[in-house]
Amino acid sequence: MARRTVLAALALAALTLSSCDAGSEQGPQAVAPSTPATSEAPRAAADLVPDEGAWFGASIDWSQDSLAAYAERLGHAPAVAVSFYDLPITDQQRTWLDQAVEQAHELGTMLLVTLEPKDGLAAVTRPVAEDLARTLDGHNRAGTPVLLRFAHEMNGSWYAWGQQPAAYVAAFRRVAEAVHRGAPGTAMVWAPNYGGGYPFAGGAHQAAPGSPDARVLDTDGDGSVTRRDDPYAPYWPGRQHVDWVGMSIYHWGASYPWGENEVPEPGKFTDLLRGTYDGAAGDERVVPDFYAEYGERQGLPVAVTETGALFAPGRGGADELAVKRAWWRQVLAADHDQTLPLVGMVNWFEWDKQEPEVDGRVDWRATVGPVGEAFRTDLPDWLRFAGD
Repeated sequence: MARRTVLAALALAALTLSSCDAGSEQGPQAVAPSTPATSEAPRAAADLVPDEGAWFGASIDWSQDSLAAYAERLGHAPAVAVSFYDLPITDQQRTWLDQAVEQAHELGTMLLVTLEPKDGLAAVTRPVAEDLARTLDGHNRAGTPVLLRFAHEMNGSWYAWGQQPAAYVAAFRRVAEAVHRGAPGTAMVWAPNYGGGYPFAGGAHQAAPGSPDARVLDTDGDGSVTRRDDPYAPYWPGRQHVDWVGMSIYHWGASYPWGENEVPEPGKFTDLLRGTYDGAAGDERVVPDFYAEYGERQGLPVAVTETGALFAPGRGGADELAVKRAWWRQVLAADHDQTLPLVGMVNWFEWDKQEPEVDGRVDWRATVGPVGEAFRTDLPDWLRFAGD
């Protein structure tokens, strides 16, 4: 059965049930010409879901790389390209967005635009949301579909919009309403951080004990926010405001502090997505089944918004190909179109960068050198690229 038929049935059930219930600071290298002006009706957000298989995309370092160069290394133009901007969007970043759109338009690639409200959720006003919708609608009508990931990892304690469930839900709904009304060719993506390690104590934006936010986050009502509380539900904006659900799922290693190169244990990717992980990093089975709760129950396509396997050059341990291949063979397993049929997008994190968690360099890339040759060989038939 095609994915859209399955999703339609699940979505009808979800809506019936709900009716009864209460990145980066630098932009692309290329100087882009203006986006082609056209008044064509954009593809509807619902049409951005592949009938079968999953879109394959990449998060590239736009200051050092380009979509054309990435496509040449991969042997395919990616179906999706991930990019990051502040909200409210600055003039400089609006230029970078235009440049990313131009590169995507040339390859027939969709953009997954990640918006980070670094000035806080109060800055995401209705006029800001409506201006954003007008900008995205212009890009949609010029031929570039957009998936909009607003304020991702909102359940973490490291971002200015983190652990503020009421303010976050209100802001997400404000943006979603403006986008659904004014940019129907853009799909809204809701994407928390994986719940292992929740409530991520010690971050600069951790909900203060006893605060109104902490009381909302105390889902089991025991008087404090702990790993036993639901890391996702307090931030859920409602089915009518969400077109995709997603999560970044990485292999950082076996234990904190990260940095040693370690091959992921079998089944780790699926266990993280489904809340069944009990492995080298500990027993995390208290984490809910994200795939079942927000994919199946809500009738929504599931995106792996970012993924990759940590390889820190010079840190010892397993070799690069062993680490990365073990991970991509889990993420891109040949049977996932049967075992995880709602996964409709997978985006690889194609960066070589300094990571504060490691206090050093991590090469996340999968398209360079011998690793790239192996990666191209292992790409499964169910992946969909630009033009598919």
